[in-house]
Amino acid sequence: MSTKLEIEQWDGKSINDIGDIYDRHWHDPAFISEMITLVSDVSLQKGATWLIKRYLENENQIKKSEIASVFQTLEFIKQWESKLHILQVLSYMPIGRPQKKLVEVFLRECLTADNKFVKAWAYNGFYELAIQYPEHEKETRQFFEMAMRDEASSVKSRIRNIMKKGF
Repeated sequence: MSTKLEIEQWDGKSINDIGDIYDRHWHDPAFISEMITLVSDVSLQKGATWLIKRYLENENQIKKSEIASVFQTLEFIKQWESKLHILQVLSYMPIGRPQKKLVEVFLRECLTADNKFVKAWAYNGFYELAIQYPEHEKETRQFFEMAMRDEASSVKSRIRNIMKKGF
């Protein structure tokens, strides 16, 4: 059965089931390129982004061109879980200068999200952006200061974790 069909049949909830899909398909040479393509389909993006996240968290590498393709899909990501998955793996994907604006727009959108997890990880995304592009450091620090005054405790906790890294 194809990965796409398996994601279509996944209930969107079972971690065991999506994990099994990963186990069956991650070794396929076209796995990442297929997942990136599926991100553009709102009905499949939650599963596809979860699979990309698992792939990267398992210390697999993706090519610069694939990273650029992931960033090209950011405007199509509508589900909060999918946004969260991508935000959580930004540290595995160096942001190329041509994609910097796409990532920045995505991060700004996520900062205003209703979902606190997305919002918290958007701050982390700005940290990743500032590490790679120092011209964003001042603004990122300002975001952190405002968040430590105004945001929910879960967001503040994420920022404290970032600050422990020496930022």
